[in-house]
Amino acid sequence: MYIDTGTGQPYIPTPSYFLGCFDIYDQEETLGEELERFNPNDAADREELILKYCLVGNCTYRQRFLLYKCLEKALQDERYDFKSLLRYDPEAYSSFPCGWDEMENTRTFFEDILRLAAVEWKDDLHKASVEDQATWITVN
Repeated sequence: MYIDTGTGQPYIPTPSYFLGCFDIYDQEETLGEELERFNPNDAADREELILKYCLVGNCTYRQRFLLYKCLEKALQDERYDFKSLLRYDPEAYSSFPCGWDEMENTRTFFEDILRLAAVEWKDDLHKASVEDQATWITVN
């Protein structure tokens, strides 16, 4: 199991990790307005959203590999409820741009993330894939 060197805790990503960059809580007038210019149901807008916001975080190559693999596994499960990841929760300290909880096909959104990550993260994914993941257990 990979230990996040920043927190010292196990790093166990879920597909929701790809959505953190779209959280507009307390940023409605800045990030929120910027994201509302995009239509996540439009293929071109969706690609721009993913490339500009989703795949540019400060992840290590190992974290990218684990993120990619967790999303790949979720997409293999026909019953995985991607729509629930965008569901509005009034009790949560997070929110997505207006209308995102009504996205036409959330699975397609995540399929596009996986497709684009395979291209954008190609070198990192390869580097991690040839390592022995058992050596990732150590804490720095």
